[in-house]
Amino acid sequence: MFWSNLLETAMLLCFAAAWPASIYKSWVSRTRKGKSLAFMVIVLAGYAAGIAHVLVSDSTVYMLIPYTLNTTLVLCDIALYYRNYRIDEGL
Repeated sequence: MFWSNLLETAMLLCFAAAWPASIYKSWVSRTRKGKSLAFMVIVLAGYAAGIAHVLVSDSTVYMLIPYTLNTTLVLCDIALYYRNYRIDEGL
């Protein structure tokens, strides 16, 4: 169980390392072009499923930390998507 949780955490931390670059691109570009809302929502649903898995299984509670971190980063990128949508539409 230890190795399984450790490897899962490593995978999630690698994913988490990519989100700041995506967030930075969204912030600086001020456009939603090149972004996929559907992709971000699907990833968000995957992280929600991961959180639910931790809560209903015998997984250690610390596994909530990387899932919560990734969920927060995706939500930030989604918020910037909507900000950039308003900018693109001139609203």
